[in-house]
Amino acid sequence: MSHTTEVSNDGAGQPAGDPGVRAPRARGGRRRVGAVETGPDLAEQLRARGLRSTTQRQQVLAAVVELAHGTPEDIGAHARAASGSTAPDTSTVYRTLELLERLGLVWHTHLGKGAPIYHAAERPHLHVVCASCGDIASVDTDLLSDAAERLSADLGFTLDAGHVALSGTCRACRTRSEQS
Repeated sequence: MSHTTEVSNDGAGQPAGDPGVRAPRARGGRRRVGAVETGPDLAEQLRARGLRSTTQRQQVLAAVVELAHGTPEDIGAHARAASGSTAPDTSTVYRTLELLERLGLVWHTHLGKGAPIYHAAERPHLHVVCASCGDIASVDTDLLSDAAERLSADLGFTLDAGHVALSGTCRACRTRSEQS
């Protein structure tokens, strides 16, 4: 699994949290990370749409939140490790991710080859992915504001920067390469 870093416009990276550490619980037995809560809020949103709040749906959302950026396979493995026999199977993970995305609780991004990654729908951000080590950094969408303005002016195109993934080489891999 790759390391995730939050990067601000000044380029200073801060670890986005250890994916193995559970988020703190808020009142009412909810687990909160950013704007996303598992627990009663999910149950209320599902019931409002005539859907049941199942343990497996809650496990999938919790895994998305705890992993920060994970493929459906990562999310399923995390849920199974955390929940044992009550964990969802692979097809249930995929169906649940589709449902949670329709509800606006998770977003997905294609990082190039392979499965998309899913993350909590807290705030739009773009992804910077190291082609060498696979590290993923979340970067504020303002980084592309000049490009978005130019695309709009030149082509009438509106950029959805929240679904952008940029590939390159991270500082650590570049340094290792230069030292070799």
